[in-house]
Amino acid sequence: MKTRIITASVGLCVLAAVMLLFNTPAFEIIVAIIALIAIHEIYNAFSFDKNKSHIFIAFIPYTFLVMLSHIPVLKILLVPGTFLFVLYLACCMLRYNQSLSVEKLGALMMFSGITLVTFYSLVFLKHQLSNCYEASYLIMMILCFAWGGDSAAYFAGYFFGKHKLAPVISPKKTVEGAIGGVLGSGILGVVCTLVAQGLTETFVPNAACPLLTLLSGNMICYVIIFVVGMASSVLGIIGDLFASVIKRQCGIKDYGTIFPGHGGILDRFDSVTFIAPVMAILVWYTTTYLT
Repeated sequence: MKTRIITASVGLCVLAAVMLLFNTPAFEIIVAIIALIAIHEIYNAFSFDKNKSHIFIAFIPYTFLVMLSHIPVLKILLVPGTFLFVLYLACCMLRYNQSLSVEKLGALMMFSGITLVTFYSLVFLKHQLSNCYEASYLIMMILCFAWGGDSAAYFAGYFFGKHKLAPVISPKKTVEGAIGGVLGSGILGVVCTLVAQGLTETFVPNAACPLLTLLSGNMICYVIIFVVGMASSVLGIIGDLFASVIKRQCGIKDYGTIFPGHGGILDRFDSVTFIAPVMAILVWYTTTYLT
C-alpha cells in the first residue's frame, strides 16, 4: 500500500503540472503521448510478433491527427486520414494473412479505438467550452469521479468487503467496495466542487467561471453533482471490469509497469474509459442544443 500511495502522490503532482499547461498546445500533445502509451500497452497485451511493430507505428501519426484535429488544416485531413489508416491495417491483414490473426488485429483496433475516444474526450471538452476554467473543472471532475471512486472502492472493499462482485473477471472486487466507490464518487464530486469554487473566488477575479458561480451555494446543484458522481462511478466500474476481462483473456496481471504498485496507463485510466465520453456527450448536447 505504501508504494501505491507514493506513486499516487507523484502522479497527482504530474497531473497538476499537466493542468498548468491546459491552455497551451502542450496539453493536446501530452494527451496524445499518454494515449499512445496506452495503445502500446494494448499492442503488447495481445502479444503481436516483433516483426509486426509497423502496425503500432501506424497509430502514432493517426493519434496525433485525432488529438490535434481542432487545427483547421488537420481537421480537414481527419476523415481521409482515418480512411487511409484503416486501409493500411486492411493491407497489413492481406500481406500477413498467414501470420497475422484477424482476432488480434480486430481486438487491437476496437480497444485502441475506445482508448482514443476516451482521451480525445478530454481534448474535446477543452475546445467545446470557451471558458478554460470550466473545461479544466469538468476534466478534473471526470478524474475525481474515476480515481476517487477507485480509491473509495479499494478502502471500502479492504475493510468491509465480503461478497464478490465479479469473481471470475476481478476476484478482488466486492459488492461492498462497489457501493463504497459509488458513494465516494458522489461525495468527492461535491467536495472537489467546493474546493474549486474556493480557489476560483480566491485566484480568479470577476467571476471568470460562470459554471462554478452558478453552482455556488445551490443545494439542488450539489445534489445533482452527487448523483452524477454516483452514476459516473457505475460507468467507472464497467470500464474497470471491461479492462479486466481483456487482461484475463490475455493472461496478464497488469497492462504495464509505468506506475509502481498501480500498473500501466490503462490500469489507471480504465475507470475513465466510459466516464469521459459520456461527460463530453453531455457537454456537447448542452452547449449545442440547450444554449
